[in-house]
Formats: sequence, C-alpha cells, structure tokens
Amino acid sequence: MRILNKQISRRAVLQGAGVAALAALTAGCGKQQSPAAASEPQAIQETQKPDKMPSEQYRAMWLSYLDWHLVDFSSQSAFEKSFETVLENCQSLGLNTLIAQVRPFGDALYPSTLFPWSHLCTGTRGKDPGFDPLDCMVRLCHERAISLEAWINPYRLRANAKMPAEFAENDLPNTHPEWCVTVGEGVYLNPAEPSAADYVVQGITELLDHYAVDGIHFDDYFYPTTEAEIDAAQYAAASSTLPLEEWRRQQVTNLVRNARDAVKAKDPTLRFGISPQGNPDNNYNQQYSDVDKWMNDPDGPLVDYICPQVYWGYGYQLKSGSTRFAYENITAEWVKMPRSEACGLYFGLGAYRIGDGDGGANPDSKTQWESGHQLADMISDLTKLGADGYGLFRYEFLFASNYPELAAAECSAVAEKNKELAAQGR
Repeated sequence: MRILNKQISRRAVLQGAGVAALAALTAGCGKQQSPAAASEPQAIQETQKPDKMPSEQYRAMWLSYLDWHLVDFSSQSAFEKSFETVLENCQSLGLNTLIAQVRPFGDALYPSTLFPWSHLCTGTRGKDPGFDPLDCMVRLCHERAISLEAWINPYRLRANAKMPAEFAENDLPNTHPEWCVTVGEGVYLNPAEPSAADYVVQGITELLDHYAVDGIHFDDYFYPTTEAEIDAAQYAAASSTLPLEEWRRQQVTNLVRNARDAVKAKDPTLRFGISPQGNPDNNYNQQYSDVDKWMNDPDGPLVDYICPQVYWGYGYQLKSGSTRFAYENITAEWVKMPRSEACGLYFGLGAYRIGDGDGGANPDSKTQWESGHQLADMISDLTKLGADGYGLFRYEFLFASNYPELAAAECSAVAEKNKELAAQGR
C-alpha cells in the first residue's frame, strides 16, 4: 500500500470563514447570519489544529446534490443540526472524509462572485439562504476531525430540463452563452473553450481563498458527447496537427493541470483528486480523459489520487459473457496500471446497488447485494490488493434507504471492518 502524504494539512491550522467567531459557539452554535453577512465571503481565520487526524486509509462518503434534500436549509441552526446527523452517521461507519458536492451545476452552496446560489439551498436559483452552508460544513467537519473535500462538477450547468429548471440572471448560459453547449436536455461549458476552463479554475481559487477545505474533488463528467460539432470551431481555429480525439484529451488535461496548479499554489498539502468512470475505455474514448497521463505525468502526477467508480459486483457479467468488469477483475486491472508513487488509488463503491443489484447477466447480480456485507467484503478485498482507500456512493442509500434493514446490516459490517483495519494500523 502506498503511504498517503503525511504533511499536516491546512485543516490542521485553519478553519472556515465563519470560525472567526469561534468564541460565539459558546453563546450558541446555531446563531444565523443575516443575508447581508452571508452574501460576502470572509477571509480564512487561523485556529488550533484538531487533536485527531484521519487514519492512513482514505475512507470517504460522497454527499451528492441528490442527497442535499436530506439536509434542512431553512436556517443556519436547522442546517447545522441536520448536517451534524450526516457527520454522526459517517463517523459511525469509521469514515474520515466527506466529499460534499458544493458546485453541481455551475452554481454554489456558498456565497460566490462567480456563480449563483444553488437552487438546492432554497428551491430558487440565485436566492441567498441567509447563511453560508459551506462555512458551516467546514467548521462542523473539522470539529469532528473529518476531512472535507469540496466536490465540483467543472463543466455541467444543467443535467436535464428540471435540474435545474431555470437559470439565474448571472448564470453562465446568460452571461457567457458563447462558452456553453447544449447536448440533449443538458447544458455544459464547452471543454474546448479556454476562457470557460479558466473560469472553472478561478472558481477553485475563489473557493480556496475563503474556505479551509481539505481538497478539491472532480467527478467523472468531462466531454459531454463524442459528436464532432461540439468543438468544431475551436478545433479548426487551433490549427492543431493532433487528431480530434487526442486534441480533446489535451483540452481536458490542460484543465486538470491548471486546477491542480491552483490548488497547490494555495497550499501544497491540499488534495486534488478525480473520480473517473470505472471503465478505462470510456474515460479515454468517450470523455477524453487521459487518466494514465494524470497518474504519470513526467513532471509529477496531475492528481493526488484517482478514485475510479467501480460499481459492479463480484462475478459481474455482460450479456456478451465478458467478466472484465467483475469487481475482482476490474479492481485488479486498475491496481496493475502504472501509477506514480505520489498518486493514491482509491475505489468508489456502489452503495446504491444495495437491494437492487447491479444489473449483470450473472445469476447472483441482485442477491449478492442482499447479503448485508457486500461493501465490507469489497473493502477487505481492495485493502488486500494494496489500494489506499475507498469512497461510498452515496449517503442516501445507506441512511435513507428503500431497504432499511439491508442498509443497516451493510453499515454494521462496514463499521466492523473499519474497526478491524484501524486495529491493524490502516
């Protein structure tokens, strides 16, 4: 197993913006900011480092935009109370990292001069909730010695006609329509537009200027289509000698490199990681994500970790009969890939499969996800393979599941497995 970077993270010496008023906690943690106060990002303040740092193995939970309905945004006190429940549940599993989606659609769950308020906060795009959710998250996570990574979707502005249903006046499709492309019902920043990519990086810098998060996390949304017309004008203007596919990979890699540089310029101990698809072919040929280069750039890896989304079960079988994506096979394939010693390897595990199965052609594609210990078995096996950790996708399927008994059994098994690993010093 690679030993993760043991430099003290800036979480050890910094807290989020509102913690300038840490003393106010003794007077009531739930005091709500006025809308005016919440609208202006504050400078990061110094504070004591937490007594406990996360264990060596990365043990994370994804808190997706699809999970935010479980958190109460009606006031700061309500938000903090419900978010505390999220943290309590994560810690009950022995996790040490929360990956919280704070920029899902070119919007923000914090006051930003670059992006409108997310509709996830109030139901209305661009509406200030009257407090700063990310500031609360940073403070509450760090009080519990939980690392918080800010999860950003760099290109996606709209997933479909209802998500989000409308754009605010200062949304990028209104302020910079020349940067945007429509694919089906989705709207995206064009990965071939340098100004759009630069804006994404500016957003990272703004976020890190005001919040002591422990890292920046990208998911697997890069090029939204393989169709040639999406960037035909930019490709022609570039007069590149590269084939279109390779040129597209170059554009994505430029964004990744610039994002990494922005993170490290702020603090070299901050993490920058990406969770690509579990299928390496799809990454390379459909989303133009050159994951191999990210892990092995000659000047050092462009990411601190890769966390492929390996959401298939044991023995998973395609209709063709192929078992390439069976959990035991695809994890071994990723482990064998060349990778810089400075780049960690985690695996994303599909908690959302619990009770429903993974849709494989193998007879047990559903029943193995009804065992009550599938995730714990996977954690055990990836640890034996030499992986550095894992992430669970996603919170709702463990703590607000349609299969509550199965989910509770999985949670108990994961908690026990993590106790066992912690006892081994992992």
